[in-house]
Amino acid sequence: MKIDLAHSPDADDIFMYYAIAFGWVDTKDYDFFNTPLDIETLNVEALKGTFDVSAISFALYPHIKDEYALLRTAVSFGDGYGPKLVKQKNKKLKKNFRVALSGKHTTNAMLFRIYYPDARITYLDFLEIENAVLEGRVDAGVLIHESILNFSDLLEVEKEIWDIWRELSGGELPLPLGGMVLRRSIPLNRAIEIENILIDGVKVANERKIELSKKLEDKKLVRIDGKLLEKYLNMYASNESITLSDIQLKALNKLYEIGHKFGEYGFAAENISDYLIPNEYKNLRDN
Repeated sequence: MKIDLAHSPDADDIFMYYAIAFGWVDTKDYDFFNTPLDIETLNVEALKGTFDVSAISFALYPHIKDEYALLRTAVSFGDGYGPKLVKQKNKKLKKNFRVALSGKHTTNAMLFRIYYPDARITYLDFLEIENAVLEGRVDAGVLIHESILNFSDLLEVEKEIWDIWRELSGGELPLPLGGMVLRRSIPLNRAIEIENILIDGVKVANERKIELSKKLEDKKLVRIDGKLLEKYLNMYASNESITLSDIQLKALNKLYEIGHKFGEYGFAAENISDYLIPNEYKNLRDN
């Protein structure tokens, strides 16, 4: 069975998928065909229903919940860190400052819009944001992915999205950033098998992290390497990414509650657990 799977080209998504691509995981009778696209393109394609399985920004999910089930694996959360709002050093930002964000449907963009309602937003590819700030085309920009670790010394952090999240969520919950979804039209028994394969992929990737990282570097599949890659993967592609925990589910529910409260969603927040694949079905069927 052919499965079209899309993910972003940033290091954590590449890392969490490539144990499967390198044949380190039993994929049963499934052939996975992967497509790397920037995160906002993935969000837009998910709204169209393009791929069987896709990485998305968590903030998008309520808009596609009826077409896609949220997967328990390949999740990225920030815990004391996350995207960064940067500006040129010593620049004072006005209330209606110009800002570049990585896409309308990204989680950082939703939290930014809520916190800075008067900012004038331009949406750019995430790889273009740093230069847009350096060149003065915008007053500030939110850096995501690997850019948060190696941006220019001419820039400084104005605000951490993590701090915005803490203020809005009122606690110590991890910051939900991105996850994966699976098309609901796929038969349930197949959906369970695919999710389990993807879980195995992230688990094996973490078990063989040093070996896999080296292979990704050698094949030029990641934009950073060495200690920087190790640091980034420990942030966004660790054992915490293998399967959603109770506190991560709680954080997702809080994200969607905040989004509804501030008019980002036109429907009430619901329990996100209801939108996961009901994997207890397999146990019932096997018995």
